[in-house]
Amino acid sequence: MARAMEIVGDRWSILILREAYYGVKRFDQFEYYVGIAPNILSTRLKKFVEAGVMTRVPLPEHNGRYEYVLTEKGRDFFPAYLALKKWGDDWLAEPAGPQVVFRDRTAGRPIEYPELRTSSGKPLRLEDVEIVAGAGAVPFNRKRFGGDAADCAAAGAKAPASRRKRK
Repeated sequence: MARAMEIVGDRWSILILREAYYGVKRFDQFEYYVGIAPNILSTRLKKFVEAGVMTRVPLPEHNGRYEYVLTEKGRDFFPAYLALKKWGDDWLAEPAGPQVVFRDRTAGRPIEYPELRTSSGKPLRLEDVEIVAGAGAVPFNRKRFGGDAADCAAAGAKAPASRRKRK
């Protein structure tokens, strides 16, 4: 969690990702829609490029200018973004409702957020979750959480190798 928050865990980073999910790609558009100072935007975009969340693509019609395009890694964060947005819409939106709604492009209906469920199909509650050390746990977490890391990996908690690539 700490590693993920290092990349996406500040207000500006989430707002930049929001705009990227809305289709924004150009520096000046991010600056305008987010309302962010150019130096802060530059720092966050550089961080996203270095982390492999975005890539910088030269604009052929403007020498020396670039677009910032989401990579697979950046696109793969979209469900996490939607979960955060849903929480905000449920608990913090104005009485009239959320300002932006995502619709299914084909059906034209609002996106349905799936409810998390236990393996037996009941709605998941915090009390239903057991925390055990994962396959990549450091000794501190193995001691803290115990459990069998192999059980966690066998249950699919380990990300596929293609998604674990680090830069």
